[in-house]
Amino acid sequence: MKPEIRKKDFEELKLVNFLILTAAGIINAFGVSLFLFPVKLYDSGISGLSMLLDQTTPSTFSLSLFLIILNVPIFLFGFKKQGMSFTVYSLFTICVYSAVSFLIMHVLPIDVDFVSPLAGTDLLLCAVFGGVISGIGSGMTIRFGGAIDGLDVLSVIFAKKIGISLGTFVMIFNTLLYIVCGIVIKSWILPLYSIVTYYVGSKTVDFIVEGFDRAMCAMIVTTKAKEISAALSENFKAGGTIVNATGGYSKEEKQIIYFIVNQFQINKLKNIVMDIDGGAFISLQNVADIVRKPAE
Repeated sequence: MKPEIRKKDFEELKLVNFLILTAAGIINAFGVSLFLFPVKLYDSGISGLSMLLDQTTPSTFSLSLFLIILNVPIFLFGFKKQGMSFTVYSLFTICVYSAVSFLIMHVLPIDVDFVSPLAGTDLLLCAVFGGVISGIGSGMTIRFGGAIDGLDVLSVIFAKKIGISLGTFVMIFNTLLYIVCGIVIKSWILPLYSIVTYYVGSKTVDFIVEGFDRAMCAMIVTTKAKEISAALSENFKAGGTIVNATGGYSKEEKQIIYFIVNQFQINKLKNIVMDIDGGAFISLQNVADIVRKPAE
């Protein structure tokens, strides 16, 4: 069945997102074109596959062309599952990435044929800075509603069907990609350095998407929820949520306090809770993002 496009879908598209995604595509293109491509290091995902095809096909087929040829069908294939705004944002960013890459490699007076204009032939510098810069571009794209690589869509569509996590699907794809690269170029040095790029890039994406100052969710199981909640509200100037619960072993009536703090406030929270209820149980989990409507 053909997915229905509604007026509401168009209203969800925001100009500010397109402006930021333009910057994201440019940043990603700089990372790949100025650091990775000149020394034949490989990005991850469809971008890395496009780089390999660029090296192994006639010169009329460029990296920019493969980015479009491979990514566009994937995002259109995932349109029904991912929605219109995600698909539009993603395709827009990929087009920016492709266009800027083409300008750098074929139009602007920048020599990227043999060495990086900024890092020379130092593979480690190229791997690290290429990974960081392209990771910033990828992270910005995800943060503002899209994806810059079709592998993200493939992982969402197929990972669950074959019984693995999204991260495992991406890791398997990239592992196979780097093995194929090593076989094709008959050397393992560049694919191994490309793993450094992949690791640095993925960590950079995490920082951009989740933030440097990551929030923590505290689940506090206690019999003194009112006292603890009041103390937390007074000290942190924020409210929590109290949920009634029953002890699985003791069958005692208890409460669970759901409270959000940052990583620097964890010890203070522990001290406040334990001073009031020494028998309380505290569970801490990372929170990737917090969404709430601003107070009017």
